[in-house]
Amino acid sequence: MRNTVVVVGSGLMGSGIACCSALAGNPTVLIDLNYDNAVKGKENAAKNIDELAFNELCSAEEAEKAKSLLAAGTDYSDYKDLACMVIEAIFENLEAKQNLFKDMDQVFPAEVPLCSNTSGLRITDISALCYVHPERTVTTHFWFPGHLVPLVEVVVGDRTDLDIAVSVKNTLNNWGKAAVLVKRDLPGQLANRVLQAVIREAVNIVEIGLADPEDIDTAVKMGMGIRLPVWGPLEHIEAAGLDLCQNVQRTVLPEISARTDPSPLFAELVDNGDLGYKTGKGFYDWSIKDMDALAKNRNDFIIYARKFMSERKILEAKNPQE
Repeated sequence: MRNTVVVVGSGLMGSGIACCSALAGNPTVLIDLNYDNAVKGKENAAKNIDELAFNELCSAEEAEKAKSLLAAGTDYSDYKDLACMVIEAIFENLEAKQNLFKDMDQVFPAEVPLCSNTSGLRITDISALCYVHPERTVTTHFWFPGHLVPLVEVVVGDRTDLDIAVSVKNTLNNWGKAAVLVKRDLPGQLANRVLQAVIREAVNIVEIGLADPEDIDTAVKMGMGIRLPVWGPLEHIEAAGLDLCQNVQRTVLPEISARTDPSPLFAELVDNGDLGYKTGKGFYDWSIKDMDALAKNRNDFIIYARKFMSERKILEAKNPQE
């Protein structure tokens, strides 16, 4: 019976994906070349499940069942007759991914979708060495933290069969994810294209001295950011009126950054060795600012938002006329 999800790569993203798969009721195996790493990934997936249960995003019974569905291994070919889907979550190296997909294409039967969790590479390039069934290769980009953030971007490659991509999207939605279909295989996929536009202008605002980093982040978090989970940018312009937004763009767009290369401010910081949190300094001084507290606030807010959206869906289902 083909009901097993094979996750190749047992790091942070692999364990997050495995958590989601197991909670959806799928036998799920984490594959790593090093068995100890695979076991650690399984343990981290179980911790993710426990975190969701602790925060009432799943029941204790659902959590225990999901943890019982987790397994660890070193050879994905052991599951060639059991797999219903394979999701690659190894490090972001094109050659490594190409070689992996070439082998998986030869191992797994045609009906098994081969998915990549890549955040920056094109599935068209990743699957370039797939000659058996390239039409079943597709990107499934889970956003970090994978067990908390609902979004998954399903990207159609140049050789991807659209029906297969739609089927993968529907499967992930049935897992409880918010999967979206990205119809062309372009750099940045979908959400990262929007995010990079925001980052470009945020850095530009620092560069021109319009505001300090702390105030920029506060403005985004406490303004547009706090409403984005339930109020998207296109919904916003529909509410405001397209004529008004057209006039605003006539005024604002000529004044914001349109550069197509990284800001010189990035080069200055990188050249100085100021790479952000990992070196202790970037736009912020991390001897003063607390990354652990910031990450906890991020996760707590995501959990709160997910609870709100879940409760809202239940209410809407009970009162469809409202």
